[in-house]
Amino acid sequence: MNDSAHGRLVYVADPLCSWCYGFGPQLEDVLARHPDIALELVMGGLRAGNTEPMSPAFRDMLRGHWGHVAQLTGLAFSDAIFAREGFVYDTEPPCRAVVAARNLDPRRALPLMKAIQSAFYRAGRDVTAPATLTAIAAECGYDAAAFSAALESPAIRAATAADFARARGWGVTGFPTLALARGDALYLLTAGFATGDVVEERLAEIERRLAPADEQPAFDDRVPRRR
Repeated sequence: MNDSAHGRLVYVADPLCSWCYGFGPQLEDVLARHPDIALELVMGGLRAGNTEPMSPAFRDMLRGHWGHVAQLTGLAFSDAIFAREGFVYDTEPPCRAVVAARNLDPRRALPLMKAIQSAFYRAGRDVTAPATLTAIAAECGYDAAAFSAALESPAIRAATAADFARARGWGVTGFPTLALARGDALYLLTAGFATGDVVEERLAEIERRLAPADEQPAFDDRVPRRR
């Protein structure tokens, strides 16, 4: 991806991370303020490959997280997913859907991720199911057959795994993580939820620091893994 004169924003996220869902409107605010800065989506794989059905303890933990996000952001959450018997909270399929979308039409990848989040958190749909993900993609303007084929392809599976490896290689342990990229250098804007105003302040500070000379990249102030 080519950088603009101001670089690009790198957003490491997972569609089934509730804090990423909560951060969505704040990210929109940042992007609206900087229409000249491109956004690169990298999937983090919060619980990718999980095979265990939700236990009562896990449901209670999620309810706590979701309640906190709802209180802080005012976003709506549905409890419908908790009524699904044997639901496996595997974030790999929705991450793979975003990678497939990014490969087919990168301009629609972020809207697709937001649609997946809305389907899961607001409507309680099972977005780990390929048929559901394909239906959501079609609602976002993707060709259903092309998207379904891409979603199940070895190439997209490999690209999704590569995203997870990139995030790990950067030392990202919490989602959402947003950074400013200048070439190969990454400058942390937030690791965890932050308001658009806070991100804007950090971006301005980094821009001031970079004005005289480039500095070394840094991913620091990491937060615990978000759910």
